[in-house]
Amino acid sequence: MALCCALCLLLLCCQALALGGGMLYPRESASRELKELNGLWSFRADFSAQRDKGFVQQWYRKPLRQSGPVIDMPVPASFNELTQDPNLRQYTGWVWYEKEVLLPRSWLLNALNTRVVLRVGSAHYYSIVWVNGVQVTEHEGGHLPFEADISRIVQGSPGALCRITIALNNTLTPQTLPPGSIQFMTDESKYPRGYFVQNTKFDFFNYAGIHRPVVLYTTPSVYIDDITVTTAWAGNSGMVRYQVLVRGNTRYSLSLNLREKEGKVVATGEGPIGELKVVEPKLWWPYLMHENPGYLYYLEVKLSAQVGGELSEDVYTLPVGIRTVHVTSSQFLINGKPFYFHGVNKHEDADIRGKGLDWSLIVKDFNLLQWLGANSFRTSHYPYAEEIMDLCDAYGIVVIDECPGVGMKDPENFGNKSLAHHLVVMEELIRRDKNRPSVVMWSVANEPASELSPAANYFKTVIAHTKAIDPTRPVTFVSNANYARDHGAPYVDVICVNSYFSWYHDAGHLEVIQLQLNTQFENWYKAYQKPIIQSEYGADTIAGLHNDPPLMFSEEYQKAVLKEYHSVFDKKRKEYVIGELIWNFADFMTDQATTRVLGNKKGIFTRQRQPKAAAFVLRDRYWKLANESNCLRPTLTLQFMSGY
Repeated sequence: MALCCALCLLLLCCQALALGGGMLYPRESASRELKELNGLWSFRADFSAQRDKGFVQQWYRKPLRQSGPVIDMPVPASFNELTQDPNLRQYTGWVWYEKEVLLPRSWLLNALNTRVVLRVGSAHYYSIVWVNGVQVTEHEGGHLPFEADISRIVQGSPGALCRITIALNNTLTPQTLPPGSIQFMTDESKYPRGYFVQNTKFDFFNYAGIHRPVVLYTTPSVYIDDITVTTAWAGNSGMVRYQVLVRGNTRYSLSLNLREKEGKVVATGEGPIGELKVVEPKLWWPYLMHENPGYLYYLEVKLSAQVGGELSEDVYTLPVGIRTVHVTSSQFLINGKPFYFHGVNKHEDADIRGKGLDWSLIVKDFNLLQWLGANSFRTSHYPYAEEIMDLCDAYGIVVIDECPGVGMKDPENFGNKSLAHHLVVMEELIRRDKNRPSVVMWSVANEPASELSPAANYFKTVIAHTKAIDPTRPVTFVSNANYARDHGAPYVDVICVNSYFSWYHDAGHLEVIQLQLNTQFENWYKAYQKPIIQSEYGADTIAGLHNDPPLMFSEEYQKAVLKEYHSVFDKKRKEYVIGELIWNFADFMTDQATTRVLGNKKGIFTRQRQPKAAAFVLRDRYWKLANESNCLRPTLTLQFMSGY
């Protein structure tokens, strides 16, 4: 218990030092207002040879329509598949978005005590943002939020339109995350002059656009900038340790109330750092591990300060789950009890909208996860939307939170520039998701070339940095390297291994799976004495294609592959295998290739979320695993915050 307390205090201190400001999810409260900017934006792709016409002509200085033709583009959504233009689907370079909005009068008149903030949930990949022609921020990287205080630009002109311009570039280079390269085709007998293609070494389509909500929100001028919580429990007592970061003034007071879902206050505190004790705490449990999974308390933080001789208040409410995570040489423990990951890998991917946030799709996916009996997933291969993570917290779905370190196959992906960016991305990811009880482990990469010699120092540094910021969670990366040549494995807490026996090699030979899988597990465990998750396995399957005996791409073959793997899992989970995550939850789009028929077909559901035969095999297995663990089937109802 003393060690846990020390780790929690270390986390609070490390995060205060490592991160330059908070990124609290925008929530309305008595002191904060919110205006969503989702819907149709004006859009133009820059098809000029150098992709720089927008900057040369300074399109941001006046309404976009005045510098040339625009089309309607929905936000959030990927732009690639929303028109009939194949050039836009394959487009690489700068695209321009614009939205004109009228701000509430109350936001503009009380400039002394009102901040106006513009926040973008995710834009892929590099973004530059202007408001009324003035640059307010830029951000490198997709999948994570960024924001800018635009108060000085918009205040003082009540009734005027606020024109927001966002230029974003989806070009990937050897130093981006994920990496890529631009290849120029110089043979003019085969390619037009200036022809180039974007090359990547990951197996999903490089969708681009503004993928998550864009919002304007307000706070008082003295405001709650960040909250960090860590939790622990022992016996009948739970602990919620907190640190609150305030900006705008050094003279303020803070009061805190921790409430149950029903609104009853169970603990109170004061000041920016402290500990709240909860008697008989209701712990946060994973789905199928307790009859009441995903239990959340609500930490209400109230700030009071004097601004211009008047009392100013800011209120923010943070969901909190009380739970612990611990890893041994052969187990993964949640709240002191062994947890076995039986879940999926997913993608943010769907017809038409690409990676754009879609509430209907999100709800459907969570219903399918519950039907399947899945208790976990990995955010392969990038951080998912905060809205998705909110539901994981509320439903008790356990998450391995992965950064966009996918496609790192070349030595130049492991240089100092790449490393510096990777460290920043991990800081941004932890800053966003550090308080989530559903997040039990960080993953810093997927299938990197970890057998290359530069990978040793690279992953040693990235993992050490991640642990320094958050010492309360284990860290991993997902490997498909040979166990004896993997330079990153010594530094992880959990071994995550991808393998596709009888698919990418020994194709069609189902009889070799059990021997090869057993050898894989024995080699990894003997080398590292760490628990192992089978983080990917599976086979491409065309829905409705049948063959008996099973042949590749048939539904029968996918079922047979799963059953061969499951036979070994059932033996090794009694020893040191702590999880199995199928690749993939649903079919998804990839680049065009002779090995891909309109995308990757390894889903147990189609891209339209209809089950293949393998979905029923997996469902029977996952519910059996839950019953063997004496899990209780819960009655699930999503609990939204009700103003406290």
